[in-house]
Amino acid sequence: MVRTEVQLLDGRWARFDTELPAAADALPWRLVLTLAVLLLATLGLSWLAVRWVVQPLRVLAQAAQSLGEDLARPPLPEDGPTEVRQATQAFNTMQRRLALFIDERTRMLTALSHDLKTPLTRMRLRTELLDDDEARTRFEADIQEMETMVAQTLDFMRGLGGHEARVAVDVNALLQALQADQQAMGRTVAVEGRALQPYAGVPTLLRRALGNLVDNAVLYGGDATLRVEDTPERLTLQVLDTGPGLAPAELERVFEPFYRLEASRNRATGGTGLGLGIVRSIARLHGGNVVLHNRALGGLAAVLSLPRRAGDQALHDAGEPSANFGPAQ
Repeated sequence: MVRTEVQLLDGRWARFDTELPAAADALPWRLVLTLAVLLLATLGLSWLAVRWVVQPLRVLAQAAQSLGEDLARPPLPEDGPTEVRQATQAFNTMQRRLALFIDERTRMLTALSHDLKTPLTRMRLRTELLDDDEARTRFEADIQEMETMVAQTLDFMRGLGGHEARVAVDVNALLQALQADQQAMGRTVAVEGRALQPYAGVPTLLRRALGNLVDNAVLYGGDATLRVEDTPERLTLQVLDTGPGLAPAELERVFEPFYRLEASRNRATGGTGLGLGIVRSIARLHGGNVVLHNRALGGLAAVLSLPRRAGDQALHDAGEPSANFGPAQ
């Protein structure tokens, strides 16, 4: 109630009483509905704007993560906001320059390898003319080591066949073929566990990686065990031996190119020092990695970890695995 009193000219008072309407207990439903619609519209437009800006960045991040696995992938579409287009253009330029650099390096090394074959062949011919059998044997061993080092170095620098198409690799057949090859040479190799499904990879590289690990295990441990652990997220292949293991400081250094534990340059004991480096390059080419660790009960474990991808099942559903694992070439 609002009361107003006014004194008139004759001295009397006039009083006016006004009754105010009662205050509402809650907001009108129309106002609530209007505010809700405005809020939803604002959130929707904000989500679309953020998605429009962030989506190209997400694609750019995925491309950067997989660049090491497929350098020949198609360039990214250069669209989106100005800053995103500039970042995408810089990424595509970097990819082209990296591919050009690797191609030039590969051509140079291929030419170098070809040119080295000629003097090595002349040296081999001159070695056969030596009358001293002992000297001829030493020269032939040195020439053979040089040829092997050149071939393995060339394979290592070429990127290990990263441009080969990926197919559905029957991992179980691959392990059985490796086991058969090793047993044919009188070696003891066991296989434990099975892969649940094929793996999308380059079969020649996977076979080479596992072959290098098995060769090391047999050379230093006398035997090898291939243990398979397969999950929907990751395929893990362990190569176990019963040898003396490695000093903790050497577990990572042995992956360095041309690093060997033996001081001797004899390939019968030390190889060229590229085997484990090649294995790690192959693993990283497939998005995985390989590590070494000493086993609690003695021996060394080489753990090759390969991530599963959606393409594994897609390649499997498209048809039978196309990799043929016959005798090693």
